Amino acid sequence: MSTSPALVCLGEPLIEFNRPREGDGRTWLQGFGGDSQNVAIAAARQGAPAGYLTSLGQDWMGDAFLELWRSEGIDASRVSRHPTAPTGVSFVTHGEAGHKFDYLRKNSAASMMTPDGLAADYITGARFFHLSAIGQAISDSARQTCNAAVSAARAAGVKISYDTNLRLRLWDLDTARRTIDATIARCDIALPSLDDSQQLTGLAEADAIADHYLRLGAPLVALKMAAEGCLIATPKERLRLSGHRVDSVDATGAGDTFDGAFLARLLAGDDLKTAARYANVAAALSTRGYGAVTPIPRAAEVLAELKRA
Repeated sequence: MSTSPALVCLGEPLIEFNRPREGDGRTWLQGFGGDSQNVAIAAARQGAPAGYLTSLGQDWMGDAFLELWRSEGIDASRVSRHPTAPTGVSFVTHGEAGHKFDYLRKNSAASMMTPDGLAADYITGARFFHLSAIGQAISDSARQTCNAAVSAARAAGVKISYDTNLRLRLWDLDTARRTIDATIARCDIALPSLDDSQQLTGLAEADAIADHYLRLGAPLVALKMAAEGCLIATPKERLRLSGHRVDSVDATGAGDTFDGAFLARLLAGDDLKTAARYANVAAALSTRGYGAVTPIPRAAEVLAELKRA
């Protein structure tokens, strides 16, 4: 019998420092980020059993993540600690164009992950395996580790969920496009966002982008369109769900919240429309506070909001 949780995520967690818009310009809120770990927390807050695979530094930041995951019910039993490399850091600032990220992540512990150190049996015991393009972009060895994880999941019949999260500071567009397209072709659930996909594909319209990813081989595409909601596409059906309106202050973890909530509801047995509607509302609620993790809603909040919607 498998000892893995239903959802296993792989990637890089980042200690987050978020500077609020209305602050004095010198005060930073310390929180937690890293897209794939945000997904794990979002799923766990909706009631899904979730676990995380990464490498942390032997530092206070690594300790803080382990404490966070304990408190959130995330299984971190297969997380490793690197003896010398640090845990990565992100800085989030806000301006007219929205939120902006800066990083201290070069040579981080997670970027040192290798295929040889991959807990493949942990992945093969799950029902869903989730990763993102950021995990592939942080280093060559991390990319190889992600590829090995995808291969292990596919061989075991584990459904692969993939977010195309694009960070052009980490790699060039051509490399990103090649890697992302190749991974889309091997995944079961593609979770792109509209703005990233426009850069990656050169296409402007949501339906054309969904068609592109379906042609690459993804059987299910959930295209996130920020305030405009989402487009769910399979070869046989297409659903558009409008955005859920809230008083938004920070969209840092909204896409990750969508991913985690969507996967949690699919694991719970929801149909695509029900799962997407739930994820839409969860993502909207996550924008009402600062930081990637703190504002992620729990199931009771989402269900109450769905009743009001």
